[in-house]
Amino acid sequence: MINKRGYRIGAALLPAAIVASVAAGGFGSASAADGDGLTALGVYATPEGEGGSEIVAFDAATTQVYSTNGASNSIDIISILDPSAPTLVTSIALDAYGDGVQSVAVGDGVIAVAVSAADPTDPGSVVIFTTAGVHQATYTVGFLPDMVTFTPDKSKVIVANEGEPVCEAEFDPEGSISIIDLGAGTVANADFNDFDDDEAALKAAGVRIFFPGASVSEDLEPEYVAVNDGGTTAYVTLQENNALAVVDIATATVTDIVPLGYKDHSQAGNGLDPSNEDGAEAITTRNVLGMYMPDAIAAADIDGSTYLFTANEGDARDYDCYSEEVRVKDFEAGEGTLVDGVEAMGLAAPYVAGDLADEELGRLKTTTAFPTELDGSQMVPQIYGYGARSFSIWDASGDLVFDSGDDFSQLLLGSPFFNLDEDETDGRSDDKGAEPEAIAVGEAEGRTFAFIGLERSGGIMMYDVSDPSAPEFITYVNTATTPATELTEAASAADISPEGIAFVPAADSPTDNPLLAVSHEVSGTVRLFEVEVAPEPVESTTTTAAPTTTVPAAAVPTTVAPILPPTGSDGESTMALIALALLAMGGGAIAIAKRPG
Repeated sequence: MINKRGYRIGAALLPAAIVASVAAGGFGSASAADGDGLTALGVYATPEGEGGSEIVAFDAATTQVYSTNGASNSIDIISILDPSAPTLVTSIALDAYGDGVQSVAVGDGVIAVAVSAADPTDPGSVVIFTTAGVHQATYTVGFLPDMVTFTPDKSKVIVANEGEPVCEAEFDPEGSISIIDLGAGTVANADFNDFDDDEAALKAAGVRIFFPGASVSEDLEPEYVAVNDGGTTAYVTLQENNALAVVDIATATVTDIVPLGYKDHSQAGNGLDPSNEDGAEAITTRNVLGMYMPDAIAAADIDGSTYLFTANEGDARDYDCYSEEVRVKDFEAGEGTLVDGVEAMGLAAPYVAGDLADEELGRLKTTTAFPTELDGSQMVPQIYGYGARSFSIWDASGDLVFDSGDDFSQLLLGSPFFNLDEDETDGRSDDKGAEPEAIAVGEAEGRTFAFIGLERSGGIMMYDVSDPSAPEFITYVNTATTPATELTEAASAADISPEGIAFVPAADSPTDNPLLAVSHEVSGTVRLFEVEVAPEPVESTTTTAAPTTTVPAAAVPTTVAPILPPTGSDGESTMALIALALLAMGGGAIAIAKRPG
């Protein structure tokens, strides 16, 4: 069935008693191909629960998924030969190599595991194991190795060393990118030392450098890495700095630091709900600039050009020894909030005093650090928010090609998962909304797709990005049993807080259709999805029989995904009742998708 906003609801998965017909409408500039979508398959639930799964990687040779288990400081090896029933093969204990597993990637017959040091003032390690879990080598890299990946030819490992401040030791290590040549057994570190004299120029360009007493090298914090198809260039998100580092892999040199700029939430299509205490789920345009601050990044070549895909989560520096985070209302006179050491006295025009109210902009999380500044009267002339509540596509120079605007908010509006904060719908509106965190890109049937995991709201958004300047929304699937972070006894039925996504091409899939493996940090689960893509029609001058397609594997009953209410009071009440009934009954996973054309 299709609701009034133009989304097809997977009626085959709905309990028959509550399937209703709803009039169709339109959405977006184009229609998605019939048959495109995601089907929830099996799930592996770690016995540890929360923290039991964070980052996943897939190995085609063994048809296994490798998942970081932070709760036990190990790597879980999971067989997905039967995607409807993934099973644990074994676990690799990491206590001998450090006390915090951070990331995992798969190469040619080996896996690379990033592990932080037991002493945070020591550099971390990347440990190489065979895909069966046999130790091969250990390499010392930079401080707090946060993400690891291979070059496409699997000859090198690229590591983002975040180098966060260690408050208790009054130690702020340099951020860096390590490049491990597996054949030579060597490590080269790409640092930011050449930029230490360029702080003023970088800040003028928009790079956030602001931790007290830090040099440029100490302030920049590499978060996530993507490598171009040629294996020559690494693109590294500097999340807290709202920037991107470009690394020449052959010379282990940072060649550029690219500021990502700001998203204008005053523009139509870029709206947000800035308050969790306005008594409503209301998406409006406001005079707020969002700092993109992406977490995960992916790279793909499309029509001969490299494009970068980012999940724009946002992240404040909020440590025991320093915090930049305040609410907008804290700028009001008498609050003692300092901007560059000077007390802020309120908001400058065109803001008005009413903007400080909790139900307006007062609750919105903002920063006392760069780029916030004061005018001559100690008033704040511009409010900035964390994250862009979206995913973006950039070209290889870091220029914005596409941003999803307020798609995620609009898609979740009226559902139990709108800006979810644990069990409170609308609870994250004052912070970063749905918090897009994970992203993966893959090709199927000659088309390119992006999959975005929403850390707070949960679930996966799927877009056709074959035309990077005009992506098309395909579907949204959420396999959380209830909109809450507390697990029930049936842990296998709850997938909460997607953190990592691995795409499995059709050629490597046990079902012969593409798959996604999605790790969920809060529930400690790894869920498999089948990616359904309709073949492109083939033009023919002769009459032929209708093409046949492989019927996807039956969906495993999992959970309830949000149902978007149609416009109009009657539709809203009808769909709200259906949504509540589904949640109460613990029905199957429901995909919300663009209507077929």
